Amino acid sequence: MAATTTRAGSNGRLITREDLQAAYAQVVGEGEASARAAAPRGIAIAGAVAILVIALAFLAGKRRGKARSAVVEIRRL
Repeated sequence: MAATTTRAGSNGRLITREDLQAAYAQVVGEGEASARAAAPRGIAIAGAVAILVIALAFLAGKRRGKARSAVVEIRRL
């Protein structure tokens, strides 16, 4: 298979498939490194938000239960 080449803009150097693959690997590698560095912080924030949502749902349900509960009085005859 012949190498795919394209003329570059001002310097006239040919861009080869290997050049493109190397540049792509460099960009992807940097992105993966950034994602790995940010993952622990993102997981901690997501966990804190989940706990907050669960706590708010619990408290809202507890309050609503008090407002709608009926008082039943039992008398012996």
